[in-house]
Amino acid sequence: RYGLFRKLRRDDRKLSLEEGRDILERGIFGVLSTLGEDGYPYGTPLNYVFDDGRIYFHSACEGHKITNIMFSSKVSFCVVDFVEILPSSFSTNYKSVVAYGIASLVAEASEKLYALKRLVEKYSPDFEKESEDVSKRSLNTTCIIRIDIQHISCKGHIEV
Repeated sequence: RYGLFRKLRRDDRKLSLEEGRDILERGIFGVLSTLGEDGYPYGTPLNYVFDDGRIYFHSACEGHKITNIMFSSKVSFCVVDFVEILPSSFSTNYKSVVAYGIASLVAEASEKLYALKRLVEKYSPDFEKESEDVSKRSLNTTCIIRIDIQHISCKGHIEV
């Protein structure tokens, strides 16, 4: 009926794929949505980095989101880039993107270090040198999750 991914209901709110990628690139945090064995969805706000069609984030190696990803690797990741409430018109200006993809735990040390380096470049650029030792020391106790994006839904509304 809908195919693998639904089409946006309102075509006038659709943003370009390029704008969606820009939102993912500059976003500060996103919300990861996973599905648990109990049938409940679970949303986790987290820091991330968007890199060449993939999203990386770090995590403890156990916990709710890890358990859910092991149950079902299909996830969504939402980033809201801009929000402005318009009280007089009962509306909101916004730009957002939802990325759908497959989440997996990164096993290769080189890819884990790459993801950690990219996270530091984004969130702590003045401490890149200091982070190298920390990253290497925590490599075995830190999980890196990669989302391979399969579809991006980008929408927004800007009222002048």
